[in-house]
Amino acid sequence: MAESTAGRQDKYPQVEVRHTVVRGHPVRVLSDAAQWAVLLVVGSRGLGGFSGLLLGSVSQGLLHHAPCPVAVVPHANGE
Repeated sequence: MAESTAGRQDKYPQVEVRHTVVRGHPVRVLSDAAQWAVLLVVGSRGLGGFSGLLLGSVSQGLLHHAPCPVAVVPHANGE
């Protein structure tokens, strides 16, 4: 995680970056973590025959249970 976010704090000092490892079901853990969030951003790998049209179980669960708006960002090929 630290590698993938390296340099972001310097580039965007107004954005708080925290690294936390938590055990549990992803929908519950992310919903709990987003309790005071303005927006929850999650990725989607777009697996399956209808890549990009279907959301995974975590994305769908968050859309139903998150305490804030959820943005589902598709995975860019090759990244």
